[in-house]
Amino acid sequence: MQIVDSHCHIDRVDLEAFGGSLESMLRHASELSVTKFLSVCIDLEHFDQVHNLSLAYPNIYASAGVHPTETNCKDPSVEELLEYAHKEKVIAIGETGLDYFHVRKDEADWQRDRFKRHIEASNVSGKPMIIHMRDSKEDTIEILAREKAQKGVMHCFAEDLHTAEAALDLGFYISFSGILTFKSAESLREVAKQIPAERILVETDSPYLTPVPKRGRPNSPAYTYYVAEKLAEIRNTSISEIANVTTQNFNKLFFS
Repeated sequence: MQIVDSHCHIDRVDLEAFGGSLESMLRHASELSVTKFLSVCIDLEHFDQVHNLSLAYPNIYASAGVHPTETNCKDPSVEELLEYAHKEKVIAIGETGLDYFHVRKDEADWQRDRFKRHIEASNVSGKPMIIHMRDSKEDTIEILAREKAQKGVMHCFAEDLHTAEAALDLGFYISFSGILTFKSAESLREVAKQIPAERILVETDSPYLTPVPKRGRPNSPAYTYYVAEKLAEIRNTSISEIANVTTQNFNKLFFS
């Protein structure tokens, strides 16, 4: 059985529990069958850290992009994003999208402009997008549709079924994180029952959003196992089936 953590920030994971060793962290993940990782970039100032990890480890891949809430950083042009996108082992554009929780909608023109540049870079490069969407579902879907975004994943999905279906209609995948295990997430679990199996991914978003039963501890990629376990429970199937289908989906999205 292989599980893919389709969205983590390995460069930001707290290694204290692993004796400061990334190798120890990866062994811990392997013990829970998590053996492939997409380490996601949130600003270009730290791209080299993310990218170098992907070059050093055959089972780690990288993305290139600037998170919608990052302000004290370079705001890249389409051409600059394409330069990063073509680097070895970079398989995605992002994390990008819209966040009206941290930035008011009426003050977010710069955020929407950044998002559009990432969409263009994705379409030109053929690399899928990693979409961050918080309190912005209508605008996110509308811009993806208007800009003719070709492919990607709605990362850490926590919205309603209508929004999920709109993303699916655009050809996007839906990725579930540790939020799925939270007591308060009953409505999200209902959504997770109804997403087509061939369009689901799993992730940790580590070091954030630690799933049950590890709440209160720093998150790490190993805990993708518990997301897959909960998804199997919700969908009345086995964790091995969830592992297999989400791994196939990851490979189809990012490597075909």
